[in-house]
Amino acid sequence: MPAPAGHVPEANEFVPLLSVPPEDRPRIGTGVEEAIAAAAMALVCVITFGNVLVRYFTNASFAFTEEFSVFLLVVLTLAGASAAFARNRHIRMEYFVGKLPPRARRAVEVFVTACGLALFAVIAWYGVRLLGDDWQYGTTSPGIGVPQWIYTIWLPVFSALIALRIAGRLVRLLLPVR
Repeated sequence: MPAPAGHVPEANEFVPLLSVPPEDRPRIGTGVEEAIAAAAMALVCVITFGNVLVRYFTNASFAFTEEFSVFLLVVLTLAGASAAFARNRHIRMEYFVGKLPPRARRAVEVFVTACGLALFAVIAWYGVRLLGDDWQYGTTSPGIGVPQWIYTIWLPVFSALIALRIAGRLVRLLLPVR
């Protein structure tokens, strides 16, 4: 029988493996990230389907499809990660943490959230440096020869956004519930 709504399990109570932490409600909604992820996925589908049709009917393919598809999949992943972190729906391993008492579970969640914030802040920092190198040296993409910074700029932008989303989640974890 399922537990009633709002039930908080005790330390020795069985918690099913598929239990999900409650969804967080960030102050700034995740609609923009979700729309970007949906648009990226739609473009990947259209580009790939177009390439399949062209290959089927002409035995040739569009040169840009693989490069654009990889870029769009990276954008899709980063936009989706931003929305997931904001709503507390990111990938996590909870088997052992779920067996801890509530105070220890909260402490682990704060620690892991702080580590995620540090990780994405470092990725944003090095992403800016990579963007600067691509700009300074005029690096072009290997497939179709467009400036590489067009692809690279989105790594620090989305990493910084993810870091901000994680920071917001950390603030909500640390502040008392109103």
